[in-house]
Amino acid sequence: MGISIWQLLILLAVVILIFGTKKLKNVGGDLGSAIKGFKSAVKEGDVAKDEATQKVEQAEEGSANTESVSTESASTESVKKEDKV
Repeated sequence: MGISIWQLLILLAVVILIFGTKKLKNVGGDLGSAIKGFKSAVKEGDVAKDEATQKVEQAEEGSANTESVSTESASTESVKKEDKV
């Protein structure tokens, strides 16, 4: 009970009669540019997301490096205190 090819052709003929070929061409062009804009926006969103992820990872690495440096300096200070005693 699907739509046959004849029904699709009749539907297409009615749409062309109602809107005309020129208007359908404009609608098709508008639809194509909308899809192109959507795709570019998705790509830009992915790039922005990747950049944000990299910044977070760099910040985490920087804080991990800072923690290790402060831990090393704290242990060095405790060793110096023990040497003085």
